Amino acid sequence: MTEIRNYTMNFGPQHPAAHGVLRLVLEMDGETIMRADPHIGLLHRGTEKLAESKPFNQAIGYMDRLDYVSMMCNEHAYVRAIEQLLGIEAPVRAQYIRTMFDEITRIGNHMLWIGSGGLDLGAMTMFIYAFREREMTMDMYEAVSGARMHASYYRPGGVYRDLPDTVPLYKESPWTRGKNLKRKNEWREGTLLDFIEAFATDFPSKVDEYETLLTDNRIWKQRTVGIGVVSPERALQLGFTGAMLRGSGVEWDLRKKQPYAMYHKMDFDIPVGVNGDCYDRYLVRIEEMRQSARIILQCVQWLRANPGHVMLKNFKVIPPTRAEMKGDMEALIHHFKLFTEGYSVPRGEVYAAVEAPKGEFGCYLVSDGANKPFRVHMRAPGFAHLAAMDEMVRGHMLADVVAIMGTLDIVFGEVDR
Repeated sequence: MTEIRNYTMNFGPQHPAAHGVLRLVLEMDGETIMRADPHIGLLHRGTEKLAESKPFNQAIGYMDRLDYVSMMCNEHAYVRAIEQLLGIEAPVRAQYIRTMFDEITRIGNHMLWIGSGGLDLGAMTMFIYAFREREMTMDMYEAVSGARMHASYYRPGGVYRDLPDTVPLYKESPWTRGKNLKRKNEWREGTLLDFIEAFATDFPSKVDEYETLLTDNRIWKQRTVGIGVVSPERALQLGFTGAMLRGSGVEWDLRKKQPYAMYHKMDFDIPVGVNGDCYDRYLVRIEEMRQSARIILQCVQWLRANPGHVMLKNFKVIPPTRAEMKGDMEALIHHFKLFTEGYSVPRGEVYAAVEAPKGEFGCYLVSDGANKPFRVHMRAPGFAHLAAMDEMVRGHMLADVVAIMGTLDIVFGEVDR
């Protein structure tokens, strides 16, 4: 009698849904998965060790490249950790700007998630719709920092600069001309705040369009309802955070439970699921986007009414402005010393966490009193979620692996720190 064995199959790293860097070894009985073994490390860049070899300020750019879809949220955790060690706090206007850009980042992240997640399951139009709005969040990043993705905009003591008074306009091209060009530039005539306000006011109607495509779509429901179910107790044991935890019905959100920046002044709701399956996690993220637009509008309203500094005037930590540096020798020396040697941070250890779009993103920072961190460790939400992959896919079909991987909303930069 021939012995019947399970078949072992490589899912990725070249698979489109494996996002280029996850190798998943699946043990299969026919089409049913008996076991899944995620192999990580193919993207490992040693970010934490690199950050330990540089002055504090010079590692901010590395944070953008961890979860490279929610850049400013990563910066926020790292910058908050430095601020807590230094015993400083950013001006109120800077805190409001951070809160607003955290939510712009959340929308940008969920846009990519719903676009690529839809694409993974065959909903191709979803990708085109989502990237139409995501492009505008990239424009906001670019207007404020000069970079579309890796902004390095948050700094210990505030933000790099105040919100600009202009937004770059579209130029005439073979694709945008006449009425089309006028329509595209309609929101960009005023300041960046005007542009953000117009976007956030219109955005809920765009979320309605996504829901029209997916929420009651019977193919989408067949692919997601009852797939990858995690009970609330098990979600807590597995260390889930963010939409993965809330989708299972646990109402935990750092913005409400351990408020930071200006979230304690914001009026918003925490969406929670009921069944803990892929469909509920989808609904949670959809509602999160609506709540983000609500928060952004509240920030815009406050920022309009309250001008002020966006950077502390603590010259041990904060460099002089470009104008001062070019007109004063002392300021030039000060600038040079801060950017070559940096500043020394008092001894101590701290853990600062933010509610990033994917879950709790935390930074554990140890200082020995030198000008560079003694130890940096990032608590990435994707790492804990990926650890549950085996448990979530067992007993499902091969096609369901794609749906479950999509619902985890994994970006490998933070997993393979």
